[in-house]
Amino acid sequence: MMMTILNRRKIAEVLAALARGPAKAQTGLSAAAIEAGPEASSPNGAVRTLARLFDHTLLRPETNRSGIEQCCREARQYGVAVACVNPVWVPLAASLLAGSPVRVGTVAGFPLGASVTSIKRAEAWEALRAGAQEIDMVLNIGALKSGDLERVESDIRGVVEVCHEAGATLKVILETAVLSDEEKVAACRIAVRAGADFVKTSTGFAPVGATVHDVRLMRETVGPDVGVKAAGGIRTLADTLTMLEAGANRLGTSATVAILEEAARLAV
Repeated sequence: MMMTILNRRKIAEVLAALARGPAKAQTGLSAAAIEAGPEASSPNGAVRTLARLFDHTLLRPETNRSGIEQCCREARQYGVAVACVNPVWVPLAASLLAGSPVRVGTVAGFPLGASVTSIKRAEAWEALRAGAQEIDMVLNIGALKSGDLERVESDIRGVVEVCHEAGATLKVILETAVLSDEEKVAACRIAVRAGADFVKTSTGFAPVGATVHDVRLMRETVGPDVGVKAAGGIRTLADTLTMLEAGANRLGTSATVAILEEAARLAV
């Protein structure tokens, strides 16, 4: 595999291609703004644009209040798309991010996907009522691997209904590390039929997170009108650009600050 050449121009090129390519509406990026902005305006324009593709994530079980406060401060400071926290922390995150463009995200059926649909719906509803604007749900992996595709679709559709009634975004986590390619394709097609806004690679709790192969496969399957979120194991700027080039248009990671600071050093 060719090494990614990291510099300001490379970042801008990836962002410009993303703005013109698949799921550009899901990124909120304008091709014209990209072309006139990161390269032509301030040196950090590309970095600020890149930040808008991140879900700054803190889902570890040992996370405490101070960790959430730091996560939200960083989310505000860097201008990311979403601060993604566990459901119990949604009210705090919503209060800390009030008045900012950063959205509050959380999870449902996490991390196993083995909750019944009524519980996933209730989790989503409670989180939305508390201030969440984006929900990442884990699909029913056991049903998928059993070939019960109707149950998988019904499960997703149930949470889609709750989210869309509230004007919120729904992302479906496949947990690609435990699926065959055939199952990944089936899961993506089901998520699209059920009305999901994004498909997502991983919870971050499996042995393997996002891979280029899986992101490409997911993008090819869902087409241009559904988002693809790469999550799990994204630690560097090189990882970030590789996933964007593969077809992702949202990135979930706890390494957001390190990645954006690496980008900022190259953008000067």
